[in-house]
Amino acid sequence: MTMANPAGPMRLYDTARREVIAFDPGPVVLMYTCGITPYDATHLGHAATYVTYDVLQRRLRDLGHETRCVRNVTDVDDDLLRKARELGVHYLDLAAAETARFDADMEALNVVECWSEPRATSAIADIRGFIGMVLDQGHAYESGGSVYFDVSSFDRFGQVSHYSREQMIDLARQHGGNPDDPNKRDPLDFVLWQPSAPDEPSWESLWGPGRPGWHIECSALALRELDTTIDLHGGGSDLIFPHHECEAAQSEAATGQPFVRHWVHQAMVRMDGEKMSKSLGNLVFISELRKTWDVRAIRLAVVAHHYRDSWEWHDEIMPISAARLELWLAATTAPGAVDSQTALDAVRVRLDDDLDTPGAVEAIDRAVERGEGVASAAKLLGVFLVGEPQR
Repeated sequence: MTMANPAGPMRLYDTARREVIAFDPGPVVLMYTCGITPYDATHLGHAATYVTYDVLQRRLRDLGHETRCVRNVTDVDDDLLRKARELGVHYLDLAAAETARFDADMEALNVVECWSEPRATSAIADIRGFIGMVLDQGHAYESGGSVYFDVSSFDRFGQVSHYSREQMIDLARQHGGNPDDPNKRDPLDFVLWQPSAPDEPSWESLWGPGRPGWHIECSALALRELDTTIDLHGGGSDLIFPHHECEAAQSEAATGQPFVRHWVHQAMVRMDGEKMSKSLGNLVFISELRKTWDVRAIRLAVVAHHYRDSWEWHDEIMPISAARLELWLAATTAPGAVDSQTALDAVRVRLDDDLDTPGAVEAIDRAVERGEGVASAAKLLGVFLVGEPQR
């Protein structure tokens, strides 16, 4: 039996509007979450992101919605090509191996399977057509063998991040946006199509042989796989700018329609005072955690933190999470234990309040203290205490 929150529809923080507002989609929820660039193993930051959107999907399905979540695989990208060059392997072989590792980690964590998981290289024709649309609408230009989006032509640039121009230029520089490119009319203009280096993959186009820029694949894939306007777009908060800002601009410039109704971003997981990232190398890999800990405890370690709160990894997190899992299991499997409807209802209420997973965990803890079984409540968080996990 599904249950809506008597207080009203689910409420989620919307990055673009900078407030918690109602998220009340139709029967079919169209979702897009930015996937991995597969050049290294899945780390805890990835897990936090995809577990968050997994819990969201589970509650939406509990409410009676069908969810169609698309998560791309960026299998042609500067970082991937650089790593393949270093290892002396073909970039697609590296991408296939790391995607397989990622998929195994997601399956172990009981993350709901995506409705679609398209690769960037599957969308070259769509990307070329999309760039043509942007050019036809007067929002892009050719220069120096590349095609650039003209931010001056789009007066809503900044609608997602609300960052100052100085912040944008600084972040563009940090994330490979190359604001000093002399072929650009404006430092914030971004690449839609670019020439390939001699050892990089290349496709023919009306603008010469080359490959896509970073941002264009997600717009093309969202349009191809879902619709012109989607209900919810997610990803890590490090993607707000430039990736999602640029994605929104080029999508709306091409179609003339709103791109995303609700932007939801996962905060960063930190280690040693810095965000967990491949570039810094301060990573906790899911595949390594799985060797020591029950994957349900790993998942509990993630949902014990709110998706909008950045948190620090430390060595006590997993023991605490494993102990919590043991208490939940003991209460649920004890002779005569009755599954707690009170706990399930409380979890539903907490999830509808900006996906308050820490509050949901606390509600389950209280039920366990009362000696109640919590299988149904934990299941809504994707933690299966009895029976086989369902993806």
